[in-house]
Formats: sequence, structure tokens, C-alpha cells
Amino acid sequence: MTDHTAPRPHSLFITGLGIAQIGSWGSLYYSFPLIAEAMRLDLGWSKTELYGAATVGLALAGIAAYPVGTAIDRGHGRLVMTGGSLLAGLLLLVWSQAGSLALFYGCAAGVGLLQATTLYDPAFAVVARRSGARHARAGITALTLWGGFASTVFVPVVQMLVDHVGWRGALIGLGLVNILICAVLNALTIDPRLDQPSPAPAEGEAPRSDASVVRWALGQPVFWALAVTFTAYSAMFSAFTFHLYPLLGERGFDPAGVVTAMAVVGPAQVAGRVAIWVLAPRASVRLIGSVTVVVFPLVMLALAEGPRLFVLVGGVAVLYGAANGIMTIVRGLAVPEMLTTRAYGAVNGIIAAPASVSRALAPLAAAMLWSMSGSYEAVLLVLTAGTVLLALGFWLAAALSCRAPREE
Repeated sequence: MTDHTAPRPHSLFITGLGIAQIGSWGSLYYSFPLIAEAMRLDLGWSKTELYGAATVGLALAGIAAYPVGTAIDRGHGRLVMTGGSLLAGLLLLVWSQAGSLALFYGCAAGVGLLQATTLYDPAFAVVARRSGARHARAGITALTLWGGFASTVFVPVVQMLVDHVGWRGALIGLGLVNILICAVLNALTIDPRLDQPSPAPAEGEAPRSDASVVRWALGQPVFWALAVTFTAYSAMFSAFTFHLYPLLGERGFDPAGVVTAMAVVGPAQVAGRVAIWVLAPRASVRLIGSVTVVVFPLVMLALAEGPRLFVLVGGVAVLYGAANGIMTIVRGLAVPEMLTTRAYGAVNGIIAAPASVSRALAPLAAAMLWSMSGSYEAVLLVLTAGTVLLALGFWLAAALSCRAPREE
């Protein structure tokens, strides 16, 4: 059952999902570096051992993206997202008792896997299921505004918990956030009437299964251009996010300046999304994305070749954050506006799968490249090439989608 009415940005549906997104992103994604560092100091495990679990979890999330999207298309969004939050909360509670690498890997990898059931992609699919993919723009945009506050809220909260009750106590608190807040909000706000199979086609209308729509999409050049774009984007985002601190430190900036620059990124993401919402509410995703992707290679070139001045780094952080915030909206709307409005969860899940794997592997690859070259110059060169690839990929997708057939 689908209600083809665009959800209002301030509706209880979007508000509930949005608050749950803050909790899910904050507790399952942004908390990891802080928890991992506290575990390293307490247990003596290496960064490679600790971050290996995150890599495994994100890779598993990529594998799970398609079946999760398909399940939501079939009307199980409430079960998927509520169950994902509950299981993630329980795993965080067990993780708080970890004293061995085996138990830690089982919990951390499981939490990474469950990100496929709790973060943006499943939430976007639920919104598309609720309103119809072609009417989902306002809801998806509003949802990203909520999620943009996750790091702003949770990074200081997690640090405070680690400082006062230790990493084990912090994990217990994060587990309770998932069980008592995220799971409850997902259960209450996702309409149980939508947890029904899609209605049968009208008499004389050919049925279109999720699998047939996915097969059709896989035959479209637009699909592959978007897949290349978002895989390159995810790799760049992940490597840049995890290595920005040591990268800026290597280039001579003091820790306070680095933290200040990094703190700008979160608010800039929200500002970029608000700007699109207010200034370009009806602009096509083709246009918005085509302009936004130009920013990423410019940011990398500025870092690689520009003067080592804090004002430049601050400007780069603002531009990168705003572009990254807008790109999240583009990623959520590209499939229905450029490819197909059918089987949103399944098609988006297929595109998200390699993107999730690249997000998992990119930080490790960047670290290995740094180790081989001895500096971040080579890393910046590769990141610049990756951003050029994502720009070219999106421009190609935009050009192809103007004249390609669409599944309505």
C-alpha cells in the first residue's frame, strides 16, 4: 500500500524518522573513531586491528544493501528498520563487555552490517514507499537535514561519555539510544499499513516484479554511470573523512586548527542542504548534481597545490561540507528522477552495494598508499583523480538520462 502524497517536511513521519536518523548515524557511525581510540588505549589493540572490524562491517553492509532494499519495496520497512535498531542496540551492549578480538569483531562487524538497515538508504526507501518515488523529494531532503546534525550532537556526547564512564559505559548508553529511541521511533512513525505487499496489478496490466525492474535498470547506461559516480564518491568521502586529521597535521597545522576546520564540515553540510531546499526547490537533480560535483576536485586541488594557510583550509572545509551535504540529496533522488520510479529500494540498493564496499576499503587503501609513499601527496593525487571520475560519471549520467527511457 502506497500513499502517493508527498510527506510534509514537518510531519510526524519525517520528524520521527529524522530523529531516529540522528541517533542511528551518531551511535553507529560517528561514534566508532572515539570508541576505537579509547579501546586502543585501554586494551592495547592496534589501529589496524580495530579499524579492520569497521571495514568488515561496511563491506557486509554493501552486500546487504540489495536484499534490504528489496524487503522495503515489498512492504517490510517498519520491520527492517525497527529490527535493525533493536539488533544494533543489543550488539552495542554485548560489545561493551568485549575483552577479546573475536567478540569485538563479531559485534563491530554486526553493527556495520546493520547500518544497511538503519541509515539513509533504507530511510530513503521507506519515504519512497510512503509517498511514491516521484513524490519523495521533499521528504528525502528534509530527512537529510535531520541526519546532518548527527555528528554535531553525538561526537561531543560520546566523548563526554568516554571521559566520564569509559568506553564500556559509552557503548551501553549508545545501545540504549538504539533500543529506546531509534527502534521506538521507527516502529511508531513507519505506518504499519505500508508493511503490506504491493497491490496486484490491474486487470490486463503486466506485473512488474522487483527483479524485472532491476534487470531493466542493469541494462541502462545511466545505471552504470550513476554506479561509477557514487562508488567513486563514497571512496573519496570515506578516505577524506578518516584521513583529514593526519593530512592537515602533516601539512603543518596545529591540532586546534585542524579540529576547528573539521568542526566546520558538519554545519556546512546542513547549510548546503538548506540552501538547496530554499533556493532551488524545483531544480532538477541533473542540474544540482552537475554543479555540485565540480566542487570536489577543486577542494582536492586546493589542498594539494594551494598555500598552507588556515583561511584556505577553512574555506575548503566549508565548500567540501556544503557539497557533501548536497550530494547526499542527489544520491537519494538520482534513481527516481534519472532512471526509474519503480522498485526504488532494490535499484538504489544495487547502486549502494559497491559504494558501501568502496567506503569500507578506501581508508585502508589510503593508509597503505601513505605508508608506501611516506606522505599524503600521493593520497591527494589519487583523491583528486577519484573526484574527477565522479564528476565525469555524473555528467555522463545526466546527459544520458535526458534522452534515455524511464520506467514509470
